[in-house]
Amino acid sequence: MQSNLPLILLVGPTAVGKTELAIQLAGRYPSGGEIVSADSRLFYRGMDIGTAKPTREEQARVPHHLIDIADPDKILSLAIFQEKAHETIAAIHKRGKLPFLVGGTGQYMRAVTEGWTPPEVVPDDRLREILGKMKEERGLIWLHDKLELIDPDAAEKIDARNVRRTIRALEVILTTGRKFSEQRGQSESPYHLITIGLTRPRSELYERVDQRIEAMFANGFVDEVKGLLEKGYSPTLPSMSAIGYRECVRVAKGELTEEQAKAEMRRVTRIFVRRQANWFKESDPQIKWFHPNQEKTVEKIEQHIRNLLINKVL
Repeated sequence: MQSNLPLILLVGPTAVGKTELAIQLAGRYPSGGEIVSADSRLFYRGMDIGTAKPTREEQARVPHHLIDIADPDKILSLAIFQEKAHETIAAIHKRGKLPFLVGGTGQYMRAVTEGWTPPEVVPDDRLREILGKMKEERGLIWLHDKLELIDPDAAEKIDARNVRRTIRALEVILTTGRKFSEQRGQSESPYHLITIGLTRPRSELYERVDQRIEAMFANGFVDEVKGLLEKGYSPTLPSMSAIGYRECVRVAKGELTEEQAKAEMRRVTRIFVRRQANWFKESDPQIKWFHPNQEKTVEKIEQHIRNLLINKVL
């Protein structure tokens, strides 16, 4: 049965403006709001510039959670994140605060809000090794194409660059003989959900993406990646497959120029933005959409949330 305890979701594509708007919203409530990150790229310590992680100053404005919770060589599974998120949200409610779950990683958001239960299949190291070798020999896209052929619904939800998730989906399918997309348990949300979507015209979003990429390089993105490599973190780690990190590794190795890396980042980020749209559609009646640049957007969103939380304790 759905709880009366509220959870505000703030969703939208990369570079749409979620970070700043979430901070503004969380700071407007008398009881105080706290932000729970559902962006899988923000989990890792030392990966700041390339993930557009909220700065220390931004994090100091309102409490942030589930940021910098693992080293880059640790794998934070969906199940572990789900558990940590539920614990964090419960603690926020216990303090009498209002939790905001913020992110662009759709499967992580859904895992928390829809009670997903990941398939219980014991990892098969031998099968993973075989799939890993196939990826090395034939490439990332080839492996994802095979998943798309077997289970198009699962492939649509998994970024082609996410090697670990692609291999896990194939592992579950080959082990059980059933589609990965059909094995995800789901139950009624444990929260009173209010979902806010941020949107911009695609051309405007792409321009913001391009500006962000330029800023990343100007702020030392390549040096950040070189520092991770010098600390012994392998470029083949799942965390290092995040957009931009793979390209900067190639810059560090002299295989790409910075301009070539930027061009490749622009290309793959546009693909990622389109994939994000598959998770949260503007036609979804459960999502109230706003444009961040419209007049008094923050005030309108705040009022919308308050209207839906009538008789709820803020």
